[in-house]
Amino acid sequence: MEALSSSFLSSFSSKTLLKSAVNPPPPPPPSFSPPVPSITSVRTDERPPKTTTTTTTRSPPPPPRQTPPAPASSLPRTAATPLPPPPPARARRDTSLPVTIFNALDDLINSFIDPPVKPSVDPRHVLSDNFAPVLDELPPTDCLVESGSLPACLDGAYLRNGPNPQFLPRGPYHLFDGDGMLHSIKISRGRARLCSRYVRTNKFSVERSLGMPVVPNVFSGFNGLAASAARGALTAARMAAGQFNPANGIGLANTSLAFFGNRLYALGESDLPYEVRVTSDGDVETVGREDFDGKLFMSMTAHPKMDPETGEAFAFRYGPVPPFLTYFRFNKDGQKQPDVPIFSMVRPSFLHDFAITKKYAIFSDIQIGMNPMDMIFGGGSPVGTDPGKVPRLGIIPRYAKDESEMRWFDVPGFNIIHAINAWDEEDGDEVVLIAPNIMSVEHTLERMDLIHALVEKVRINLRTGIVSRQPLSARNLDFAVINPGYMARRNKYVYAAIGDPMPKVSGVVKLDVSRPDRQDCTAACRMFGPGCYGGEPFFVAREPDNPAAEEDDGYVVSYVHDERGGESRFLVMDAKSPELEIVASVRLPRRVPYGFHGLFVRESHLNIA
Repeated sequence: MEALSSSFLSSFSSKTLLKSAVNPPPPPPPSFSPPVPSITSVRTDERPPKTTTTTTTRSPPPPPRQTPPAPASSLPRTAATPLPPPPPARARRDTSLPVTIFNALDDLINSFIDPPVKPSVDPRHVLSDNFAPVLDELPPTDCLVESGSLPACLDGAYLRNGPNPQFLPRGPYHLFDGDGMLHSIKISRGRARLCSRYVRTNKFSVERSLGMPVVPNVFSGFNGLAASAARGALTAARMAAGQFNPANGIGLANTSLAFFGNRLYALGESDLPYEVRVTSDGDVETVGREDFDGKLFMSMTAHPKMDPETGEAFAFRYGPVPPFLTYFRFNKDGQKQPDVPIFSMVRPSFLHDFAITKKYAIFSDIQIGMNPMDMIFGGGSPVGTDPGKVPRLGIIPRYAKDESEMRWFDVPGFNIIHAINAWDEEDGDEVVLIAPNIMSVEHTLERMDLIHALVEKVRINLRTGIVSRQPLSARNLDFAVINPGYMARRNKYVYAAIGDPMPKVSGVVKLDVSRPDRQDCTAACRMFGPGCYGGEPFFVAREPDNPAAEEDDGYVVSYVHDERGGESRFLVMDAKSPELEIVASVRLPRRVPYGFHGLFVRESHLNIA
């Protein structure tokens, strides 16, 4: 889920804007690394830019400012780490008359027309605790494996995407705003290195070269008619002055990652994919914005589905103008196939995710969508809920060339943001969907702490049209994954994040979705402990190329942060054990903020990419 970036100046701010609850970590022992400074306050002043990069084509980005690595002698023995290059000269902020006028108008809007009144867009609330951004990138830095050992199947890289604003907010800021930053842990022969890099999107590069934010946010920048008119006029003036060209991309690439067609992409649904790569020493580089030979334009979902048996990827885009939904796919070589516009979706809906089976693609038309009347008369966001709308599921043949066989099924009260998996039953009459249902959908964008997501099994009988639903657990569960090898076919196990409340994650639960109706499907659980919170888990198979391997034979991995001590760790849990036993804990050299979705990429795939 992605928005566009904006600036912030609170009308009631003092010198200190944002308080972070991240406590200063205790001094680490000499055998690990130098102390990592913690954030106790954030000033309203904008940080000077670190580079002058404006390129979004396929070229390696210029080296960002580096920090000294931990002493090699104090860490597990690895290959020699080269000294980082000197930091590039800082670009001067543009002080020309047009820019000065634009910034003054921006300050006026943020101070008087649209100050951040609601907690959901107040950066002092949104960016508290470990949601606060890290202020610099981190070059590849050795980590300490403090307990256990890293399994050989983890040789590769685990990358987690999430928002990390390069400029401290000076206006309304939503959790979905913020430039995409990839936190990658590269593992090789039991050793681990952490690297945190921004995705060099067009928006990121333009704003870094100017030394200021210029593109407004969708989720937090258009609250009410006056704010929308003011920010829209200011944005048009910036475009006319040549500060940025929206045709080159305005997205953040801050939501997720995907690997298909032998390429690795950072994704955000308001723009095209950005290809990235992980180098042999663990660094993360942005290759460029990918339009697939001009066949993909506007945007693409941040949740494409990859079929592990065919190598194909399936995706879609949605928008505020007809067709509100467009379905498409990529062949095993990563070549985009023709669009299939879906005109039977008659009004814009918030379509963040979908599911596929071997025969079908499944879309959800939920109660969240474009809500211009609330924006005009209620001072709300252009994206909102419609309580009078009946949610429905749409099913279309996976290889459809048009929407002639699209079928819609009303499913009252079923609002999904994420889909976990789906499959075709053997009789051919039923399709099964596993997904978390958002019980209080009206709180999705403004009060996520009030959301309860109930994982359900939904059966759609294509012959009779009857839809039946079965809850799988009473817990608040979302950000769920499966063994990737079981995508689009019947699976037994699901690994889901426990909301405490969302968006904080206090543990991981393993569900057995094959259990009979009316039974709690919890098979295993791991809580992270008091004051410790993680994110989306990810399953890594121990023998991914062994067709005879059991579905849960592997490991569940996640970043976890201790808010009391201010330290972050990478945890590896045994997926088969009844308590998801921790088999390895890696202490990270720096805090990793909470984020969104992650991906593990095997070493062999990194070498191909």
